[in-house]
Amino acid sequence: MSSQAPVLVPVAHGSESLETITVVNLLRRADLAVTMASIEATTLIDGTRGIRFMADARLAELPPAPWSMLVLPGGAAAADALGRHPPLVAMLTARRNAGLPIAAICAAPARVLAANGLLEGRRATGFPSFRAELPIPVDAAVVRDGPFTTSQGPGTAIAFALDLIDQLCGHSRRDDVAAGLLVR
Repeated sequence: MSSQAPVLVPVAHGSESLETITVVNLLRRADLAVTMASIEATTLIDGTRGIRFMADARLAELPPAPWSMLVLPGGAAAADALGRHPPLVAMLTARRNAGLPIAAICAAPARVLAANGLLEGRRATGFPSFRAELPIPVDAAVVRDGPFTTSQGPGTAIAFALDLIDQLCGHSRRDDVAAGLLVR
């Protein structure tokens, strides 16, 4: 395993299954420790398209940790739930205030970050139907601005995860993971 601090991926019922699993899979391929943490009463998550997956823990039961990055998957219902979860919003606010990395994809940039005033003055992208909710919307697959990395949706999940690997592990590790996936 990497010497990097672990990565936290909060999830809720309705999390976009393709984005969630793609991001977790690729980060783990880079030998990063990833904790999927449910904000629900259970660790069994009903993702999109009838796909169920198991979170590693419940967010409420996790001890404080020096997360190297916090990654929010999309899915409109899940993003709305994540954006209304006070402990997660407090964690995100503290990370933003400290300049620590936060990443979000699909509906999460708008419905979690922008909805809680965390993206003020920042360029960001997201799923096209949510992009107007962003303070400075950008039409790009992946956008980095300060501590924030945002991405558009399911079709950009691999590019998003590879960008996160680049940030956390460097270009060489990113290229190794991409080569193993046959991504050019």
